[in-house]
Amino acid sequence: MTHHTFSIRRWGIAAMLFATAATFLPVSTVSAQVRALPDFTDLVDQVGPSVVNIRTLEKVAARSSQGGGANEEEMLEFFRRFGLPIPNIPKQAPRQNRPQQQEEEQPRGVGSGFILTSDGVIMTNAHVVEGADEVIVTLTDKREFKAKILGADKRSDVAVVKIEATGIPAVKVGDVNRLRVGEWVMAIGSPFGLENTVTAGIVSAKQRDTGDFLPFIQTDVAINPGNSGGPLINMRGEVVGINSQIYSRSGGFMGISFSIPMDEAVRVSDQLRASGRVSRGRIGVQIDQVSKEVAESIGLGKPTGALVRGVESGSPAEKAGVEAGDIITRFDGKVIEKSSDLPRIVGGTKPGTKSSLTVFRRGGSKELQVVIAEIEADKPVAKAPAKEERPATSLSTQVYGLTVSALTEAQKKEAGVRGGVRVEAATDAAARAGLREGDIVLQVANSEVLTLKEFDAVIAKHDKTKALNVLFRRGDWTQYAVIRAGR
Repeated sequence: MTHHTFSIRRWGIAAMLFATAATFLPVSTVSAQVRALPDFTDLVDQVGPSVVNIRTLEKVAARSSQGGGANEEEMLEFFRRFGLPIPNIPKQAPRQNRPQQQEEEQPRGVGSGFILTSDGVIMTNAHVVEGADEVIVTLTDKREFKAKILGADKRSDVAVVKIEATGIPAVKVGDVNRLRVGEWVMAIGSPFGLENTVTAGIVSAKQRDTGDFLPFIQTDVAINPGNSGGPLINMRGEVVGINSQIYSRSGGFMGISFSIPMDEAVRVSDQLRASGRVSRGRIGVQIDQVSKEVAESIGLGKPTGALVRGVESGSPAEKAGVEAGDIITRFDGKVIEKSSDLPRIVGGTKPGTKSSLTVFRRGGSKELQVVIAEIEADKPVAKAPAKEERPATSLSTQVYGLTVSALTEAQKKEAGVRGGVRVEAATDAAARAGLREGDIVLQVANSEVLTLKEFDAVIAKHDKTKALNVLFRRGDWTQYAVIRAGR
């Protein structure tokens, strides 16, 4: 009786809430909201046949049925561990008399993919097929095909494989630019090997930076191991992304998934199909974000662009006149909002192209022309030069807790700079700004300082109540620091 009474009361509260909502919302609005709830059934029927399961196999040495040294050692260890008498194990035949070791194929992993063209071209993730000796594609009608890898690109995590089939249902590729945050999307894949599993959610964010060359689509669609390579589908039944990564502290789905935008994926796949590799542009600069504090102190206004921390010797950027400390604000007319925009835009430019570059330098903008080179394999980070010895005849000045000395010709040559001053000690405000002994100061208050005399002249004119921006070099890297006196 008590439970029955509680149920009635609970229903009464729900009824009151509904009545209250109905008081404030017109019936037409409530009905519209109900009708707006998505129905994915037609989309599954439409796109489902184009989604495939991908199994990969690798060749491993087969275990000999006659036993071997490893098995004998395991058996002996068992007897030793439990203090049992060690039996007399017959010795194996000499190695040259044993049959040659055979190889067998073992399952390596499971992923997903989708049919790009009706003649058997399939798109998936590079990490799905990486290291595979054999790739098996299974269609929704249970037909299986051995696939040939046409190409895989680790940087974008896009791969293209081909099966010998015709007339198979291909997906429709959607326009990523039309995708809106909050829009419903759906994924189909093989999480944990469970083929043709459908999950849905909304677009959580666009242009999410998690890599050098791709602005990912972030969703809350449930993606788990095995979903990789499957399609992200909009409500028009178009593929707008390839499900690639998740954010997880446990290894399982935690509500944050990342997909490769299809416009980027198609561009990569076109090159993979044509040549089996992807050609990307480079200009040879090391870059960093521009902080709000630095932007304000150098007169840039807002924190935008890419701060050049270093320029590779002989690179297109060096030939174009780019200098460490420049802030690249535009490339071929495209605004560089944040530093990660630059490698993506440059990477998508064909090597050999002559492009325009806008840099902010010492309080003003400058137009440069750069010829794009082709990106090379990743190089190991260069070691910083060995610690320099303090010059025997050094001059110094104490400013903002900063003690500096003139650079010797040997120090200039070793650091690869035309001039500047060397930090001998950094205390108080200079230390708080991040400067330390051995740094080479190249600019102060937006003015280039080649000598100690020039440094002193700029410092003498600077208003001590205002922040002092300093461009300095440490090892192979160049960056800004903002010193505030009395803080």
